[in-house]
Parts: sequence; structure tokens; C-alpha cells
Amino acid sequence: MRFPLADLWQVRREVGRQIARVPGARRQGLLALLLLSLGAAATVAVPWQLGRIVDIVIRGESLWEAVAWLVAAAVAGAGLSAAGFFYVSRLSERVIAHLREEMVGTALGLPVHRVEDAGTGDLVSRSTDDVAVLSSAVTETVPILSSSLFTILATSVALVTLNWRFLLVLVVVAPLYWIASRRYLAVAPGRYAAERASMADRARKLLEAIHGQATVRAYRMESEMHERIRVTSQAVVDHGFSARLTMIVLQVWMSVGEFLILAGGLIVGWTAVRNGDLTVGAVTAAMLMLIRLRGPLMMFMRVLDTVQSGYASLTRIVGVVIDPPAPVADSGARAPEGVVDMRDVSFSYGGDWAVRDVSLSIRPGETVALVGASGAGKTTVAALLAGLRVPDEGTVLVDGVEVSSLSDAERVARLAMISQDVHVFSGTLREDLTLARPDATDAELVDALERVHAHWYGQLADGLDTEIGARGHQLDPVEAQQLALARILLLDPKVVVMDEATAESGSAGAGDLEAAAEVVTRDRAALVVAHRLDQAAQADQVLVMEAGEVVECGTHEELVARGGRYTDLWAAWSKGRA
Repeated sequence: MRFPLADLWQVRREVGRQIARVPGARRQGLLALLLLSLGAAATVAVPWQLGRIVDIVIRGESLWEAVAWLVAAAVAGAGLSAAGFFYVSRLSERVIAHLREEMVGTALGLPVHRVEDAGTGDLVSRSTDDVAVLSSAVTETVPILSSSLFTILATSVALVTLNWRFLLVLVVVAPLYWIASRRYLAVAPGRYAAERASMADRARKLLEAIHGQATVRAYRMESEMHERIRVTSQAVVDHGFSARLTMIVLQVWMSVGEFLILAGGLIVGWTAVRNGDLTVGAVTAAMLMLIRLRGPLMMFMRVLDTVQSGYASLTRIVGVVIDPPAPVADSGARAPEGVVDMRDVSFSYGGDWAVRDVSLSIRPGETVALVGASGAGKTTVAALLAGLRVPDEGTVLVDGVEVSSLSDAERVARLAMISQDVHVFSGTLREDLTLARPDATDAELVDALERVHAHWYGQLADGLDTEIGARGHQLDPVEAQQLALARILLLDPKVVVMDEATAESGSAGAGDLEAAAEVVTRDRAALVVAHRLDQAAQADQVLVMEAGEVVECGTHEELVARGGRYTDLWAAWSKGRA
């Protein structure tokens, strides 16, 4: 279920579209083409002048004029080529920047279930490793490819002007380079794609181990996780070695080609001098051109390695961009009320049913609690109501409209979900809060913090301007949860889904966190996945789930008196607390 790989046509179309987005791209491209052409011509003039110097020395004439032209050609070649590289690099880096921004924007807009199905490691790898490889490949190869291409063309023209037989050397050797590149390109893309895919698997395994650190330690799974990471890391090594081996074979072909170029040039030059067709200086110039041609050819073939790696990364990046989430138009839903209806909802992750025939109704001001053992399907029901999953059967209605049919604006006005895992963004406390409501005043921000009992904000040195998150003040789990609850209050949705949102209430500050959750659910339709049964005891209705099905339903008092599964859960809970 990874994100797809783009084909050549899709890559060309997307790169062309990104180039068109750069202001003045056509003008910059033409200017770079002109500068690189002139720079290549000036570079080829250097061996030409060296050949003239040989003839001048043989005739015993003055060298000053030839030396002046030699220096001028060298300076002009360096300056014009550098200017051309500048424009090419600036254009290519802007294209990469736009492509990277669009990929991240597309990924952020994808449904959560799509990202989870593909694996977060795959997306992380594409947005980090692949972007870095592509940027590095462009930085390294664009100047080399530009220089090599224009130097080869300019040298070919110069050789023809000297003696057409020198061009035969290149014509004879060209098929060898063509065969070498064809053999390389026939296997290299697949090997580099496999290398990048194995890097994505490694990233996924590392993320799983890091995020599940507590579980790994609790179940003593350290050795097993180490082995999984070792296997995926070894796969990266194996695929990387396979890709490098392809390059070694290419190097052998290149060495043969270089020998043939030099040998052919010497034979043609010796014949031309013997027949009186060329002077020694002209042959010297031709051989210097051929020797200089080895450099561009070698660089051109060698960067195929980097080009293939970069292209493999480009196909993975474009693979995310080519399938953007289709915008959902406004459904025309009535004004937000907070009426929830789930009717015969079933959902599967691809195997057995995770949720089967679940129905529930929540009216404004009511709270429904889901209880049950781990794996019973509680979180899946919460995700279905929040619109993070689409049911395979049945309907999930909010204010009479299917959740999947609501536009982003309509959904935000109605629904908000908060889980146990909350994120504190780097920035000021004000910036973190105004993510929920950008136009909120400082007074409203403070009021939201007060209502969720986040009294710690008053102890911050700079108040709302205090830097929090990775680069600033670190919030403990309870404080981070209170911050998330404050954002919900600022958002002010009609329906709140809380998936173990007060799991940290077992630590210090439990009372404040429980009280904050009660404030958030008050006067709203609320679905609470309860890990603490005292939360369920305060709900208007309790649904007990087992194996993806609702096995009991009623108020806390009714279920305790019924003597069923909930009675057992409540007895165990009460005993544990005592």
C-alpha cells in the first residue's frame, strides 16, 4: 500500500508544470543556454591556441599574441560557464523547492487512512531522504551535465573544422558508450528504486521502534525489534551494493572507450601529418581536444549513477504529488447542531471485521462512552465518526449528512478529535493556540487556558510569547494535553471525539485534566473512548464493545445492575482503585 511511483511521462509533466511556475523561467533558460554555449566555445579555444603555439614555436615566431589569446579564452570560458551554471542552478533549485512544498502540502491534505495504509515511514522517507537525494543530485549533476554536453558539442564542431577524420573517432566510439549506457539504464533504475524502497522500510521500522518504545520495553521485545531493524538495514546495504556494482561495470566500459578515443586520435593525427594535411600544431590541438573530451565523457557517464539515484527519488516524490486529494465541495449541510447518527456501521482493515454493525446516536449535550478491552474496536469507531475512516458498510451522519461528504470547512465547524498523543508545535504559546482560531484575541486565549485549568501558563517567563516545543519550554504530558483541550475550546466544534484524551490523568494534575475534559464536552455531542470507568460512569450512555461489536448498551446504573460484561469490568475497576 505504498504511495505509487511516477512514470516518465508523469515526471516530465510535473517538472514542466513546476518550471512554468517559476517567474521568467523561459528567459532564464535561454540565457543559461547562450552563456553555456559561449563558455564551451571559449573552453575549446584553449587547446586550439595551444596547437597554434606549437606551430609558432616551430616557425620561431613571437608567442605574445598567442599567449594573450590563450589567457583570454581561458578566462572567458571560466566566466561564461560559471554564469551559465548560476542561472541553471537557480532555476533548478527553485523547481525543487516548489516540488518539495507541493509534496508536503499534498501529503498534509491526504486522508489519514491513506497515509497509514502506505506507512508513515514511506512518507517520511520521501519527504526527507528522497528530497535530500534529489537536491544533492541536482546540485552535483546539473553543472556537470551542462558542461559536458556543451563541451562535447563544441569539441565535435572544432574537430570537424580541423579534419573530418577526427570526427570518425567519436563516431566509431559512440556506439560503445551508447551500449554501455543502455546496459546501465536497463538495470540501474530498478536497483536504485529498490534501494530507496528499502530505505523507506528501514525508516518505518525505526519509527515504530521509537514511537512504541514503552510497549517494546514492557513486553521485552528489544531483541526482536533490533533484529527487524538489522534485517531492514541489511537490505539497504544489499540493494546499495547492487546499485554500486552496476556503476563498476559501467566504469569498465568507459575505460575501453577512453583507450579507443586516444588510440584512434593518434592514428588519425599521424596519418594527417605524414600526408601533409595538418601541421604538428594542428594535430596537437586535436589530440588535446580529444584528451579534454575524455573528462566530459567520463563525468557524463559517472554522473549517471547520481542521476539514476536522483531520478528514482524524483519518481517517488512525484508519486505523492500526482494523486492529490480531490477537494470536497460544500454539501449544503444545515447550520451546525451536533446531531450524530451511526447506522449499522462495519469496517475492515483488509482482514476480519474491526467493527461490525455498530449503531449509536448522540444529541447535543449528550456524552456517549465506549468501553472495552484493547482491540475491541473503540478507536476505530472514534476514527469513523471523526471522518478519518470511511465505513465499508452503513452510514455515519453528522447533522444529517455523511461525514465523508462534508467539506473541510463544514467538518471543522462540526467535528474535532483529540487523542492521547498530542503534538506541541515549535513556536510561541500564542502561535500554538491560534492554530485553532487565528483571529482569537489574547484575552480569549487566556480564557481558554483558564477553562482547562492550565494555570502553569502564568508561570512562563514571557507568558503567551514564551517559546514552547522542541526549541523552547518543554511541556509535560498533562500540560500538553491541556494545551490541546484549550485548542478545542477555541475551535468550538459541535461534536467532540475524545480517544483516551485524559490518559495522563493518572499522573500529577489528574483532577485538573479530568475537569478540563468535562468543560470541553459540556453542551456538545461527545463520544469518549474511556480507559477509566469513572469517565463512563459520568456519561449519558455507555456502549460496551467486544471483538468489534457492541455487546451492551445503557446508562452506567443500568449496566451495573444488569450483571453482564460491564458489571465485571466495573467490579474489577472498583477493586483496583480500592
